[in-house]
Amino acid sequence: MADETALTLINKLDFGDLLYLHPSDTSSTSLISFKLKGTENYKIWSRSVLLALGTKNKVGFVDGTCVKNANDEALSKQWDRCNSVVLSWLLGSIADELYAGLIFSKNVSTVWTELKETYDKIDVSIIFILHFNISTLKQGNSSLSEYYHKLNSLWKQYDAMANLKKCTCDAADENVKHNNMLKLMQFLMGLNDCYMNVKSNLLLRDPLPDVKIAYFVLSREESHRGLTNSENKPQTSVFLAQTDSNISSSNNVVTDNNIQRRGNQNSSSNGNNSNNFSNRAPLNPNYKCTKCNKIGHTIDRCYKIVGFPPGWKV
Repeated sequence: MADETALTLINKLDFGDLLYLHPSDTSSTSLISFKLKGTENYKIWSRSVLLALGTKNKVGFVDGTCVKNANDEALSKQWDRCNSVVLSWLLGSIADELYAGLIFSKNVSTVWTELKETYDKIDVSIIFILHFNISTLKQGNSSLSEYYHKLNSLWKQYDAMANLKKCTCDAADENVKHNNMLKLMQFLMGLNDCYMNVKSNLLLRDPLPDVKIAYFVLSREESHRGLTNSENKPQTSVFLAQTDSNISSSNNVVTDNNIQRRGNQNSSSNGNNSNNFSNRAPLNPNYKCTKCNKIGHTIDRCYKIVGFPPGWKV
């Protein structure tokens, strides 16, 4: 009877209750798509985990706000079940080399705290790498959108790693403007040269736009450029087709004239002399005739042997 009462109580839990488990909330569920490696990606990992747990209403298990009710056996068991599920999610989202040291932990909030104390550190070498990647990032073969979002991601990682306190003094607005200007310069410096005119126009604005506005202006210019190119392509293709057709026709006319001219030459010449003359190779400065000692042909093509063409002045 007691078990039936407890089961009824658990079944009455709705989605808004921290102890509610959806049928899809099992230990085999993958919480996020990547794993914690250490200090280098703890900020991104912890933020991603909290977002994923928020959708399942289970953040209280990692931050310790959802405590176990020892006075109610049914709810206590349900808490243990939820804790085990969330712990499985958490352990499944860390690298294998970190897994062994945490597998014997029973409370998910304890594991969360331990990970935070171990890896939520400011690593100067990682900040250096982020700063280097930001400073050297170029658009290259990437699209404008890919370049902007990659740089924006690096900025957010850098800000999270630096963990600077917000300024509340009178210079706060000036500091924000200065940081926005630095980001604008970094963004514009990495763009390809095809945006040179737009970059110059952006830098001439007073006040300077922030990075989001600059990206919007450049995106609009890129869309306009793509539209213009697509409008010009059919005309260019027609022009090229017409040009190729004209060249082909011209070549055919020249070829026919050559055939007609050769035919006239053959009909006006006599027998072997005509054939030998038509078969004679063009002058070649590397050849020397051993019959007439002249440069440009060999003895088998010499007119003194094969005969002179009609009208040739000896």
